[in-house]
Amino acid sequence: MPDRPKTPLLDQVRIPADLKRLSDAQLSQLAAELRSETIAAVSETGGHLGAGLGVVELTVALHAVFDAPRDRIIWDVGHQAYPHKILTGRRDRIRTLRRKGGLSGFTKRSESPYDPFGAGHSSTSISAALGFAVARDLGGAPEHGIGDAIAVIGDGAMSAGLAYEAMNNAGHLGKRLIVILNDNEMSIAEPVGAMSSYLSRLYAGAPFQELKAAAKGAVSLLPEPLQMGAKRAKEMLKGMTIGGTLFEELGFSYVGPIDGHDMEQLLAILRTVKERATGPMLIHAITKKGKGYRPAESASDRGHATATFDVLTGKQKKAPSNAPSYTSVFANALLKEAAEDDRIVAVTAAMPDGTGLKLFEQRYPSRCFDVGIAEQHAVTFCAGLAAGGLRPFCAIYSTFLQRGYDQVVHDVAVQRLPVRFAIDRAGLVGADGATHAGAYDIAFMANLPGMVVMAAADEAELVHMVATAAAHDEGPIAFRYPRGEGVGVELPERGEVLEIGRGRIVREGGRVALLSFGTRLEEVRKAAETLSDKGISPTIADARFAKPLDRELILTLAAEHEALITIEEGAVGGFGSHVAQLLADEGAFDRGLKFRSMVLPDIFIDQASMEEMYRVAGLSAADVVAKALETLGVAEIRGRRA
Repeated sequence: MPDRPKTPLLDQVRIPADLKRLSDAQLSQLAAELRSETIAAVSETGGHLGAGLGVVELTVALHAVFDAPRDRIIWDVGHQAYPHKILTGRRDRIRTLRRKGGLSGFTKRSESPYDPFGAGHSSTSISAALGFAVARDLGGAPEHGIGDAIAVIGDGAMSAGLAYEAMNNAGHLGKRLIVILNDNEMSIAEPVGAMSSYLSRLYAGAPFQELKAAAKGAVSLLPEPLQMGAKRAKEMLKGMTIGGTLFEELGFSYVGPIDGHDMEQLLAILRTVKERATGPMLIHAITKKGKGYRPAESASDRGHATATFDVLTGKQKKAPSNAPSYTSVFANALLKEAAEDDRIVAVTAAMPDGTGLKLFEQRYPSRCFDVGIAEQHAVTFCAGLAAGGLRPFCAIYSTFLQRGYDQVVHDVAVQRLPVRFAIDRAGLVGADGATHAGAYDIAFMANLPGMVVMAAADEAELVHMVATAAAHDEGPIAFRYPRGEGVGVELPERGEVLEIGRGRIVREGGRVALLSFGTRLEEVRKAAETLSDKGISPTIADARFAKPLDRELILTLAAEHEALITIEEGAVGGFGSHVAQLLADEGAFDRGLKFRSMVLPDIFIDQASMEEMYRVAGLSAADVVAKALETLGVAEIRGRRA
């Protein structure tokens, strides 16, 4: 077992109420111990490290001043909440983080009463906190009551429109609501956009560092005799720096900027706000992502997400791979297409590293756009680029593309604009769990008229699909690919343009046809070998397209086989449903075809290893074998699944 840090004060804390017994000096010491414990725990589990390290002091101060769980502390995104979990009765399980049966990597209502609102995606905290504030004032939750509603939101999350929609409504309603802007000049990548520049100007001026909060935004919180002098100081400062004008115009009292690592300052401000605030308040705290751990502070992403690592060196313990990641295959394939076509541009929503577009940005900086955490804008921006004659690739994780679906429908699909959607992290994602699983993109993209939907069976197929998307100008087109490494096939120098709506036969056989869509094809191959050993030699086909379907291929498989089974790593309503509709329309079931569709189960699958997730989902090779035998009416081998 790795050496554990010595944490005498933290050892006395079981729940946040235990912090009330500690002096301010002890709270500072507790923060140091909490930082050490967070580093030690994540070194064993992997996960989101930098964000949590940046809010250690803020976490301690919040729980020391407020009274959770009655006071609802809502952590935006949730990956900054590891220290919060340690202080709220979950320290004994913190080393189960992101593992099957263990703690979620995000806040989760079913996990603890101290997690009042789940958060896997960003920018939701202010809306949720406002909901709690209104519920409080209207007598909601009478059995235990609701106290203060506190949203902790990062500066990166403030690039999303949802945050401003919430602030606009909060300012209008005037409810007592506390928003803490955790400003570390980072989201996942470097910050982008006008909002980031605005925040930078807010804390660039020396007067704010010297006068801190009082003269700037907390005038109404001061004792009456001091308010007039503070108001004069505030007016004087208006001519010296830009101030918190934007937030004040939205109806918030603005306090800051303050040092988010100064326990004395944090405690003083939070106590004053708790005692005196009446309406919406915004506290602007300057923090440092990765604070207190040099390897995280020096990393380009400030230790955003890590594998397990050595605490002394920070070196990550990643298993070697013989195959490139799908993300890097996409990025390199796109570079080759862009070299031949200067109309190709790339757009991402705050994920240049995660989507591989950092490489594109380095090669073609004027043709690459990171719009911040703003998926809706990213999609409509791409629609405008396409309408303007360019060939945009919109690279967004499947789970995040959900946030821009209205724009996919109205701004892209209805207008038949040739936006290319590169859908990364399609399917299950392991330790990030249900909030980040790309389960629904097949269903929500393939039901749109004119949308072409592809899925790569391996990394070579992904290269071909990038080329196909680049050449497709007749309307929108999407291609999906999973997280992680490919299967190790040889990559073509450059992709070939595939015929739209045409699949391929991978293996000829009889009785049962296995029709795969996407990267479960390797498991299908394994299943076919097992079935062959049992005297059943199946046909294997790679659909390539969920929209439009390869009608000829599917109807031929249906006519020439006793059974047809589709396999996909997506939710019900996707590829298999489209195939079933085609077969029903063509009367294939009337002719006695046995049809089954293997999809993700109708549940949210919690964090686990990929292998464990596939077992839960029923999409392993053994599951394909069992499904084929059951469909054909062949008995299973005694004592174990065939």
